[in-house]
Amino acid sequence: MKKNWVISITLSILIISAGVFGYFRIQHSAAENVFAESEILLEKKEKQKETELELKEIIREAQKKVVMVELSDGTVGSGFLYNKKGDIITNAHVVAGVKDVKVRTTDAKGFDGKVIGISTETDVALVRVEALKNHEPVRISKHHDAELGEEILALGSPLGLQNTVTTGIISGTNRDFDLPPYKYSGVHQISAPIAPGNSGGPLLDRKDGQVIGMNSARMEEGEIGFSIPIEDILPLAESWSQNPMKSLPTDLGLDVSEEISENKKLETADYLISYYIESINFHDYVTAYSLLGSSLQSELSYEAFRKQFNDLLSIKIQHLHTEKKGEKIQVDADVIAEIKQNGKKAEQKYKASYIVAYENEQARIIEEKKK
Repeated sequence: MKKNWVISITLSILIISAGVFGYFRIQHSAAENVFAESEILLEKKEKQKETELELKEIIREAQKKVVMVELSDGTVGSGFLYNKKGDIITNAHVVAGVKDVKVRTTDAKGFDGKVIGISTETDVALVRVEALKNHEPVRISKHHDAELGEEILALGSPLGLQNTVTTGIISGTNRDFDLPPYKYSGVHQISAPIAPGNSGGPLLDRKDGQVIGMNSARMEEGEIGFSIPIEDILPLAESWSQNPMKSLPTDLGLDVSEEISENKKLETADYLISYYIESINFHDYVTAYSLLGSSLQSELSYEAFRKQFNDLLSIKIQHLHTEKKGEKIQVDADVIAEIKQNGKKAEQKYKASYIVAYENEQARIIEEKKK
């Protein structure tokens, strides 16, 4: 009887001890899991910060090697430094018919450049800038297989606005089309918005910042751009770099230059208004204000301009219609704005009419009316 009593007590002690041990073990394990989860969250936050820093660093480094190409008639395009000889890759249509150009670096310094190579079939040209000799060129991905959905960055100077970066993805590959006199074969289709002035700018791989193409063309309807793969450009560029052309072709088949110029003006006005509304939507009022003509800016100070949007939450364009009005261009837009009204969100729909004209060879908004 006594023996059974001892066994019973011993078993009870063992059970209680196991329970206590299990309780503390579970509590310790739970604490470890919570801590582990916290570490995972911290790692994610750190990686996100690193990604943001990497993106800024990619853009900052690339912008140093991207230039704005200026012609004597006020036409602008873009280009990028591709070797230490001071050679700039750009589009043939940017420098067609000229021998001498000006290039402007990201720090606003201007240098003289000479066209040393230009194709009459592929939209590629090479400009040599002696003052940029021995400067560090862009990093180029010589063997890149473009994939649908791949994130990209497009750099350039749309509307003469230098240091502009747009983001997007590769939305199509191996596209073929003709835009006389040039043939575009096997080009990348991109979703990043591009406009006049972007032509000749580099297309970067978002992951590593290497150049995978050159932004060259845009569909008039919709925000679809096209970029020539860098591997199709390099053979021409390297040939001209080693053996500059002694004489440049004078006839590039651009007999419809006047028509192309008018189309470009309409396209530019369309992009200008889209960019203006987009800047306001992102609360980038400095950029939006810079797109106004001098007469509008003299009537409206920056402070007054910005004050108009104190209650604005978001704004977007539903529809754009562009037409030529003499020397000016009128852009009519259907706009939807979300505003704060009595502490609540309210939606406003209205029609806006913009008059676009050129000041110092740059497109600007000289009149704005809301209906």
